[in-house]
Amino acid sequence: MYIYGKNAVREALNQEDVKEAFLYKNFTDKDILDKLINKNVKINYKERKDLDKMEKGNHQGVILKVDDYKYASLKEVMESDVIVMLDHLEDPHNFGAIVRTCEAAGVKGIIIPKDRAVKVNSTVIKVSVGTIENTKIAMVSNLVNAIKELKKQGYWVIGTDIKGTDFKDIDYSGKVVIIIGSEGTGLSRLIRENCDFIASIPMNGKVNSLNASVAAALVIYEAVRNR
Repeated sequence: MYIYGKNAVREALNQEDVKEAFLYKNFTDKDILDKLINKNVKINYKERKDLDKMEKGNHQGVILKVDDYKYASLKEVMESDVIVMLDHLEDPHNFGAIVRTCEAAGVKGIIIPKDRAVKVNSTVIKVSVGTIENTKIAMVSNLVNAIKELKKQGYWVIGTDIKGTDFKDIDYSGKVVIIIGSEGTGLSRLIRENCDFIASIPMNGKVNSLNASVAAALVIYEAVRNR
């Protein structure tokens, strides 16, 4: 797997076992160069067009080759009293932004499904600005089964949707799971049926919904604020 972008690369160099580095031939970031040298990482200097072929995102002249992301277990994620579950999110930019919000808010656990959803990839890591290194992400085969296990462990399950209770009127004081629906269809039927509460963000303008990562940020910070 590749990691690209200066902030994500800096974070990876602090924690990852880096296999190889690909730099623009005129790359001048001394901090990153020093870290690469100190870690004995093989450096390959490339033309920008060659780096563009490796990664289409804004790599800022630096790409690292690392092992594929190692997912946490559901048990490890349950070490956090606030967990975010993503119900078949598809956009890596939304995923990365949610990871960044979770890390900033102090939420350490995220759950994603194994199938029909975005996985941790280079774009997710870039958008998260490297904060993914401080977050535990579990990938499970069945979200409903995961919800049932979480309920056994004392978690209240809060879905997010247009129709529900104002998100500011929900009690977040116990252990909670906040579920964010997919960009296109929102919460799936079975997930919604297994929620204890549905949190809704009031829309007072002409727009009737928010981007998944924006909605997630509002509910996550409300949950953290009320602990």
